[in-house]
Amino acid sequence: MRFAGIGLVMLAAICWGISGGIADILMNKGWDPIVISFYRGAVGFICFFAWFLFRFRQNWICSTRLYIWSLLAGFGVAGNFTFYFVSIQASSIAVAATLMYTAPLFVLLISFLLRIERSTWFKWGCISGILMGIILLTGAYNTQSISVSFLGTATGLASGLSYALFIFGFKNASLIGKPQTTLTIAFFSFCLILFLFTDNNEVASVLTSSDIGWFLLLGIVGAGISFIFYVIGIQWTTPTTASMVAMVEPVTASLVGVLLIGDHLTITQLLGMVLILVTITVLSVKQSDGKGY
Repeated sequence: MRFAGIGLVMLAAICWGISGGIADILMNKGWDPIVISFYRGAVGFICFFAWFLFRFRQNWICSTRLYIWSLLAGFGVAGNFTFYFVSIQASSIAVAATLMYTAPLFVLLISFLLRIERSTWFKWGCISGILMGIILLTGAYNTQSISVSFLGTATGLASGLSYALFIFGFKNASLIGKPQTTLTIAFFSFCLILFLFTDNNEVASVLTSSDIGWFLLLGIVGAGISFIFYVIGIQWTTPTTASMVAMVEPVTASLVGVLLIGDHLTITQLLGMVLILVTITVLSVKQSDGKGY
């Protein structure tokens, strides 16, 4: 079961990486990032709702706390998807995916502010390493020729902060109810939130466009089956292993960007990416192990 769990988490991460490439293709066709994000979540909601109905009696639970945490997760995933796609549009898939994985950095900083975790030299060393990686990746060390725009950097980091919010809400909600219940409520709220910000005419035009297949593929691969794979897989493996395996996503996204989209990264940007991913992996492993460091 352990290897099956690792395989499912890896499949989920690969699907998430591929979804960035699909979104980039749609944006190059002229579709708005918010509309793309909306359809990714809407198709995902249909998949989760079907999963929820499969064992309705076991999954149904009436709990105000469950609804609140799930709604928080919905806000998080709405911001994560949207900011991630905007960052791809403003920079590249590789940069956006890497910046999104700074989520543990935000979790750590918030934990410091709320006094949930104690401050140590190791943790501040990890924070410094991540910040140095961001500087190298975005080219902020040279203000005359910054390689990534401010919008691309800001929205990439915002997607990471939103991802942290989703993890926080989903984790607390799953302690009360089933994951499929949490995902159904979260993605229902996701659809309501983004519907308020989308162009309704463009949303409707997707249904009759020749790109409807891309939107369905994005929703199924980028939300539906990928989240189901991850939720099942995480139950059969340790959080430490899952944290390391999930790093397949930015690697997959980078490969998709280079091979299919034609993105290019400099040696300095690659060094920054490696520094961020290695530091985040070490930090996630230590956090999952719960060691006093």
